[in-house]
Amino acid sequence: MPIPHPAPGDAKRWVAATIGILLGCVLAVWWGLASTVGKPSWTVMSYRVINDRTVDVTYLVSRPTRRDVTCQVQALDRSFGTVGLVEVHVPGSQASSVRRTTRIRTTARAVTGEVMSCTIG
Repeated sequence: MPIPHPAPGDAKRWVAATIGILLGCVLAVWWGLASTVGKPSWTVMSYRVINDRTVDVTYLVSRPTRRDVTCQVQALDRSFGTVGLVEVHVPGSQASSVRRTTRIRTTARAVTGEVMSCTIG
């Protein structure tokens, strides 16, 4: 049984479609990398509810070396409402990752603490 060949004139469409798909893949990868490279990231290591008015949050901030980072750390109650919020300045250093513990004063008993966001600057 012979292998079927595309009809005359269809080869141009197949080549154009293949180039279009490859170009779309390249643009998707570029966009994904451009939106994350050089931006800070964070991981909450632990939190500890000290009492009805205090929570400690321990987290790891990864950022480009020698860049200052500002993080917002919050404490949440049972209904996920914010009961405490602190803005923390992490000064730039040679280390790309820094472990920090932040104490948050709360207006009511918190059940968890988390890093809300980190930005360079």
